[in-house]
Amino acid sequence: MKSEPDEASIDHLQAAGTLAWTGVRNYQARNFMRDAMQVGDGVLFYHSSCPEPGIAGLAEVRSAAYPDATQFDPTSPYFDPKSVRETPRWLHVDVGFVRKTRLLSLAEMKRDPALSTMRTLQPGNRLSITPVTPGEWAHLLKVLG
Repeated sequence: MKSEPDEASIDHLQAAGTLAWTGVRNYQARNFMRDAMQVGDGVLFYHSSCPEPGIAGLAEVRSAAYPDATQFDPTSPYFDPKSVRETPRWLHVDVGFVRKTRLLSLAEMKRDPALSTMRTLQPGNRLSITPVTPGEWAHLLKVLG
């Protein structure tokens, strides 16, 4: 799961304990939350759109997907005037802090042959949420220590 650190960093998550992963406005990323994420699943907390993007920590899914209230709030940057409460378009999950890690930079990840097919590293991928295979997860846990 990617987040801009000035909006929600691993430090914010550590301080809060749990954060609602609001603001996802891509149908494919929403569907990953809705259809694939289960309570207890591990999360690679990735800092993006910053001087050195990369994995900054580990988290876990703490809730099933439920409607993202920001879609109904006209003062929110994530407001969606076409979304209605009876049939909300946008969902989110709650994410809980597990631990900070060393920063595993995007450059380092791209150099690792074991991650050559990792979805988030593929050219053109802009999704904030992508699945990780069990093999990628195990490898990254070893790399992160």
